[in-house]
Order: sequence, then structure tokens, then C-alpha cells
Amino acid sequence: MQNKKIHQGRNIKRFREMLGIKQEALAFEMGDDWNQKKISLLEQKETVESDILAQVAQILKVPAEAIENFDEEQAVNIIANTFHEGSVANNSGYFNCTFNPLDKMVELYERMLQQQKEMIEKLERLIERK
Repeated sequence: MQNKKIHQGRNIKRFREMLGIKQEALAFEMGDDWNQKKISLLEQKETVESDILAQVAQILKVPAEAIENFDEEQAVNIIANTFHEGSVANNSGYFNCTFNPLDKMVELYERMLQQQKEMIEKLERLIERK
């Protein structure tokens, strides 16, 4: 198995985009030293400093390990090897789903809506201060 380096900056971008958060909004949450350009540069870095990674993970409400370890190629391989044309799932015994995936999707959607609501409220407060 090859030892492929995971691009943490790209993973930050993936999670940020999946949550519908703009670079400007993430920069605002990161603090006064941050702006959209700095977030863009962060997302280009292969390795991100652990303190910054932890802060971003907290803002995005995802585990830092998810950003550190997510490998898109590996995820695609798992999906490709698990699902086949005409099948719902390949239940070969190594994967036994103990939860309702639809419930998890609804939970994720509700969490994303809540985060979006919180972000809008923060942006409104920022606009009021100016």
C-alpha cells in the first residue's frame, strides 16, 4: 500500500463547501487576523498547523481527525468496491449498518441548517456594528 500524503488544506475546503460556508465567513470566525485571501492560502497548504486545524475543525463542527485523515481517493475506492450496478449495497459481512442512514442524513441536514442560521446571525451582528 502506498503511503499517500493527505492534503489537509484541500480537506478543509471540502468540508467548508459541504457545509455551505464561504471563505469570508470562515475568516470572520477565525478572528481579526484572518481574511478571505488567508483562508484561500490555508486551503492550498498540504499540511496545516495543528492549532489552526483544531480551530477550523471547531468552527466547522467536525473532528480535526476528519480533516487530517480524509482521503477522497480511498473513499471513492470504498464506494466503488461496495456498490455495484443494480445493487443497493454489497453486504459481504464486513459492514453491518447499525443505524438508519436516512436519519443520519436528516441529522446532518438539520445541523447544516442550524450552522447556516448561526452564521447569518453573526453576519447580521457584524453588519450592525459597521
